[in-house]
Amino acid sequence: MVKPVFIRILYFGYRIYCFFLRPLRIGVRVMMLQDEKVWLVRQTYMPGWFMPGGGVKKGETLEEATRREAREETGAELGNLTLMGAYSNFTEWKSDHNIVFICKNFEFKGKPDSEISELRLFALNELPDGIWPGHRRRLQEYQTGIQNPQFGEW
Repeated sequence: MVKPVFIRILYFGYRIYCFFLRPLRIGVRVMMLQDEKVWLVRQTYMPGWFMPGGGVKKGETLEEATRREAREETGAELGNLTLMGAYSNFTEWKSDHNIVFICKNFEFKGKPDSEISELRLFALNELPDGIWPGHRRRLQEYQTGIQNPQFGEW
């Protein structure tokens, strides 16, 4: 098992790498919904709550990345996915692009990996303090019924 301190050090090194080389990054997020509630994760290497997700690997489709990240971070096997939208973030020297999917049918078959410190279900109208702004915006857009797919700022 990888220790949380080691993961934090790796994450800090990655941020330094991004500062100097400014890579283009593509990531996926999945809004895992169940009875007007959403599953969120907390990571061991940075504070706050997030929708499960992460980077797309070379040779991997967006769908494959979404399913892999959900499996790694929550232990869930996802059913049908719906595209919510594509969002960009250019703050802090980043060139990040997040593709967000919605999944309402999934089954927990495993456990979160060592990068996840907590997995919890929240009512959409009672989101936790500390949820990252882009994640909160997407969940609020879903609640207000904004039509899919969307694009814009993360």
